[in-house]
Amino acid sequence: MPADTTTSPPVPESAVPAEAVAPLIRGVGVLRELTEAGGTLSPSGLERATGLARSTVDRITSTLARMGYVRLDGRDAVITPRLMELGNAYLAALRLPALLSGRADALADELDESVSLAVADRDGIRFIHQATRRRAMSLSFRIGDLLPAERTAPGPLFASEWTDADWRAWRERRAADPEDRGFPAVPPRELPAGQGEFEAKAAQAGRDGWALDDQLIEPGLVAVSVPVRDPRTARIACVANVVSHTSRHTATDLRETLLPRLRATVAEMERELASAPDPDPGPPPSGSASWIGAAKNELGREFIESLARGLTVLTAFGEGRAALTLTDVARATGLARATARRALITYEHLGLVRQQPESRTFGLTPRVLSLGFPPLSRTTLPRIAAPHLADLSARVRESTALAVLVPPGSGEGAEIQYTARAVSPRIMGVDIRTGTRLPASATSLGRVLLADTEGSADLDRVRTQGYALLDENWEDGLRTIAVPVRDRTGRVVAAVNVALHAAGRTAEECVAEILPELRLTATRVETELRAAGHFTRVPLL
Repeated sequence: MPADTTTSPPVPESAVPAEAVAPLIRGVGVLRELTEAGGTLSPSGLERATGLARSTVDRITSTLARMGYVRLDGRDAVITPRLMELGNAYLAALRLPALLSGRADALADELDESVSLAVADRDGIRFIHQATRRRAMSLSFRIGDLLPAERTAPGPLFASEWTDADWRAWRERRAADPEDRGFPAVPPRELPAGQGEFEAKAAQAGRDGWALDDQLIEPGLVAVSVPVRDPRTARIACVANVVSHTSRHTATDLRETLLPRLRATVAEMERELASAPDPDPGPPPSGSASWIGAAKNELGREFIESLARGLTVLTAFGEGRAALTLTDVARATGLARATARRALITYEHLGLVRQQPESRTFGLTPRVLSLGFPPLSRTTLPRIAAPHLADLSARVRESTALAVLVPPGSGEGAEIQYTARAVSPRIMGVDIRTGTRLPASATSLGRVLLADTEGSADLDRVRTQGYALLDENWEDGLRTIAVPVRDRTGRVVAAVNVALHAAGRTAEECVAEILPELRLTATRVETELRAAGHFTRVPLL
């Protein structure tokens, strides 16, 4: 069932527990600054944003790069989709996106408006699912974005359940940040709210069971929200939110025309929660920290073991593992109990983990989504593949490309479209532009893609051997070899290839020398695609 999303007052920054892991605090700080910068920052930018020494920034980014969470691209540190596994752990443990996102998507299709699901994050709200409409005036919020409660439709509903301590924390935050500069997902506040205005809205929302946002975030944006209640406790588990623009609906229109349909969907969501079976936790990611010693030997002092160990603690949680004891965490990660305990103490201080004293268990909070999830939640397959194609091209010194079927699943007469590429440094190289379309059956990329949907002797052989090799089929002197790229369900969604002049390597040399590198690249793309596609849709184009 849904994890606890109740709010709690923040821990003062000065009250750092004696057993907290300082390198872990610094590493989380770097990830948050990268997130707020849109996913990319130079080392000097990280120095300024975090206040850390350049040598410390370099060691942290080197460690994160070894973990696959950051890519060092020239002078910049760039977060990678692999980092989404931390947010995925929270969303899987929460279960709400898995149970309710289908109904949210269906409502968005029915209303032709954006629909989101949000949970409470202290005195803010954080999105856990987005079903957006593609139009000129559309919602730009992302999964993981944090908004101040008082400027949203879900906020008054959550605030209707706040304790006195929660209200004190909210007032302290408002006094310290009257323009909402601490919420980069929203524009700064221009006009101060009236005294007692939000308190009155929260009380009214509690009585009505719904709330409106009439252009509180920015002019033209309107929304209506209804709470989805946890059947075990009757408290708010999440809030379903319909967002529109005043060019389509006024706030009054939302209440009169869309609120009834939203309420009906929320009733269906609550029935879904009530009837959902207990999750099957499956095997925990046992021994996930076993590689850390080898990484330390490889990188020496440039690898911070305590940071790597600490981050693996977050991956111990997941579906059926929403509440874990210290022993559970240590067993799942392969860490010593003392190491796991210090990491959990650190995360509790940072607001990423909440302890339930009565059960002696720990659970992730929505704040875990602040570690890279918002900018990465809008990534595409070409963006995921591009750096890996560049690495492959550099290794084999040939041109590489990614392609998909258009339209997806097409049969006879299907075409492929090149969506990403890396050009060979050779004087004589293959240069097919992104966006180019070719007949699928005439290319190695197309044959790999067709082999997943069609049956023929040639395609059966491609499917069995796991690659397609073509000699001069499309152009004299052109030799290509391609392998599939699969999503997290195992479905072939794209293909990657290496293209070269036939005089460069024989067909046998392509299989012996290039195919292993090509498969390694496909595996790396698949790893990031599966992380990115767990709770978000990853566009193929």
